[in-house]
Amino acid sequence: MYIWEDAGWPNQTWQDVIIATPLAAVRHDQGRLIGRMEALGLKLREEAVLQTLTQDVVKTSAIEGEQLDATQVRSSLARRLGIDIGALPPTDRNVEGIVEVMLDATRNYQEPLTAERLFAWHAALFATGRSGMTRIRVGEWRVDSTGPMQVVSGLFGRERVHFAAPPAKQVAAEMDAFLTWFNSPPTTDPVIKAAQAHLWFVTIHPFEDGNGRIARAIADLALARSENSPQRFYSMSAQIRAERTAYYDQLERTQKGATDVTAWILWFLECLGRAIHGADGVLAAVIAKARFWERAGALALSERQIKVLNRLLDGFEGKMTSSKWAVIAKCSQDTANRDIAALLDLGLLRKGDGGGRSTHYEIIA
Repeated sequence: MYIWEDAGWPNQTWQDVIIATPLAAVRHDQGRLIGRMEALGLKLREEAVLQTLTQDVVKTSAIEGEQLDATQVRSSLARRLGIDIGALPPTDRNVEGIVEVMLDATRNYQEPLTAERLFAWHAALFATGRSGMTRIRVGEWRVDSTGPMQVVSGLFGRERVHFAAPPAKQVAAEMDAFLTWFNSPPTTDPVIKAAQAHLWFVTIHPFEDGNGRIARAIADLALARSENSPQRFYSMSAQIRAERTAYYDQLERTQKGATDVTAWILWFLECLGRAIHGADGVLAAVIAKARFWERAGALALSERQIKVLNRLLDGFEGKMTSSKWAVIAKCSQDTANRDIAALLDLGLLRKGDGGGRSTHYEIIA
């Protein structure tokens, strides 16, 4: 029996005595983080928000197996938020779509969540009307024309069904109940409501695809309401991505149980706590970047050098070699070598360990 087949559904219950302490800890950490971020100047706060949202967008897509270009995501976010990060590269439509969804969820967190709003989110995610090579119904509830909605893994013929969603004929009524509850004043802590909303939506699974990304956007909206702030300083999606095996395991256990969701809420709170603590890394990177440019800003650097240095400061994945430098800066190998040599002389770069074909360069922050 799945949770939606339980006689008590959709009324979720939990044991307050078990979640009281982790809930108090998360609420304390939320307040502490917001206080630290508010103490930063506007410029640094904008940079922290930009880094967090970039991480959120990239990781929520990665959970579903879609790899987005972080530079394009950052560019799209900066343009929409009015943050100056220099020349903005063009962005793909799939990047624009998830950025639109995440920004609408967090910037307009006080607006009601409606079916039309969810349809717009879904249409933004699947602007071509396809999921990969498959045509899907976009901006509409699913109809199950090809069979029941199931979450399946494994090879063809040996599939394992992790979850079966309610039949399509029930979706409209299920979503009406969900949206009425979501838009009503909370009768419990708003963070608990975020955990409930994530589970409830992904259990209904109302769309043919994109349910996970939209469920996480709904949770982000609910968390923004819990803080009464559109500014995101931590990424729940990045933390779920890091813990995706535990996430799917806990989700499956909960969806195959009764309506006591204590274990799910406890996992959600603990994951959220780790996400908030992970914001320390964002804060440290933002401050390090600001200090770097305080030191380097007065130096005569080319636009190419500034562009690549910012890529390194923003968390470049992998090792920066001269050939990668040439690609990013869109210059010749000889020009890249001269750019790097000048930065080595200025004490802004150093050679990493290794030599020969393994020669790479690290920023001195």
